[in-house]
Amino acid sequence: MKDPTITVGTRPVGDGHPCFIIVEAGSNHNGSLAQAKRLIDVAVSAKADAVKFQVFRAERLYPKSAGASDYLKDARSIYDIIQEMELPYEWLPQLSSYCREQGIVFLASVFDEESADRLDPYVAAHKIASYEMTHLPLVRHVAKKGKPTIISTGTADLSEVRETVGAFRATGNPALMLMQSTASYPAPLASLNVRAVATLKDTFGVPAGLSDHSRDPLIGPLTAVAVGANLLEKHFTISNTLPGPDHRFALEPAE
Repeated sequence: MKDPTITVGTRPVGDGHPCFIIVEAGSNHNGSLAQAKRLIDVAVSAKADAVKFQVFRAERLYPKSAGASDYLKDARSIYDIIQEMELPYEWLPQLSSYCREQGIVFLASVFDEESADRLDPYVAAHKIASYEMTHLPLVRHVAKKGKPTIISTGTADLSEVRETVGAFRATGNPALMLMQSTASYPAPLASLNVRAVATLKDTFGVPAGLSDHSRDPLIGPLTAVAVGANLLEKHFTISNTLPGPDHRFALEPAE
């Protein structure tokens, strides 16, 4: 069987190599470029391999009439909340350059084709989040860029993952990595289904790992490594007390 090791930047990801650690800043920049750079500093201090943000546009995700969201625990419309969390496109070259200077890989999840196009010049790899993994036009669009791609599988069953993997590989891009994820924030430890990491590796012959949304800093990651995870991802913030929907379940710097 062909060695499924994939290189992200200068880092090999696969069996026989150290686990590739991604810390997820997401939208915890709160609209401040200075705070985004501070998050990168935290990631560097933690010796993570990569720091990841999210690039989306509310108008591509929700109609203005979408209403409120129980999960976000905010009385405002979800459209307004998501719009406030957007990362400006003009930050991309600055964040990429800042990461390069600090010796850490810059990544971002994309949720639409335009965002993928804007991001592509500034990343060595792409990420597609769980909620978009069955969005096959986006999967194909990203795959055709020819770069290593990480896809989270938190909302899918194995047959849906198989369809997504088939669509990705049909573009001729072999550089695919998968992540087990539980789309709950924070995810209860009992819901993590960590053995799915081994299932993804064995079924598809790709590097696989855990995108851990639990609040515990160690149990999910250590268990994932024990079953052979090649990648790990964990949300983080500067402080759980900051305003915004993602701060409360993210790890703080000391964690």
